[in-house]
Amino acid sequence: MDISYKSLEEIENMAINLGIKISEVTLMDQASSLECTKTEVIERMQYQYEVMKSSVQKGIDKDIRSTSGLTGGDAYRMSQARKENKTLCGSFFSGALMRAISVGEVNASMGIVASPTAGSSGIVPAAIITMQEEKNLSDEDCIMALLTASAIGMVISNNASLSGAEGGCQAECGSAAGMAAGALVELAGGNPHQVVHAVAIAMKNILGLVCDPVAGLVEVPCIKRNASGVANAIVAAEMALADIKSVIPADEVIIAMKKVGDGM
Repeated sequence: MDISYKSLEEIENMAINLGIKISEVTLMDQASSLECTKTEVIERMQYQYEVMKSSVQKGIDKDIRSTSGLTGGDAYRMSQARKENKTLCGSFFSGALMRAISVGEVNASMGIVASPTAGSSGIVPAAIITMQEEKNLSDEDCIMALLTASAIGMVISNNASLSGAEGGCQAECGSAAGMAAGALVELAGGNPHQVVHAVAIAMKNILGLVCDPVAGLVEVPCIKRNASGVANAIVAAEMALADIKSVIPADEVIIAMKKVGDGM
């Protein structure tokens, strides 16, 4: 098996033709490319997932502060609001927001996590870890979802950009939201077709978002955009799982993102 990661359509069709998930296609390809077993790929991803979960826990500390002093403590505030039942949208949504902010604050305090970038580091972990906690899923399920997110990220990287400096925040938080949306759909039992539509919906929602950090640091407004990014991913996943389709194919959305980024 050889995936070029040039289009999501390629991966989607391969998964459909084989009657398997996008994550399973990605796993087979990575084992072949890395010349290792599928078990070894899973073990590598398990390590990455443990780092993500550790970052969530670190970020909830009320005393965490960034080196600049601009950010810190917001994940703790969100966790307290959840404990006191002061949230509007329930445990799943508030948990995702809390975890997205948490990882972002760990990143800002020099606990670097990139998934796919430092500036968007909270979105994918927040989506997958929240899904695991709320739906009682196994680590293996979540690791496979990470493989799906990774495949989506590879396609975006090969056709556009994941860098905020190069393509705007649409390239960071937008790409991460697309990756997270696809992962959520697969975790919820969605098919490859729905996964790709979720990516398109999530990325369209954030086209044109510029990279505008205060003081040149990936802190303000970046961390709060991680919360909005995972919210975007949840919206896109919900719509795709309801068989709501993106009129614009995901691969065309990715190309549009590149053109918008070049224009900015």
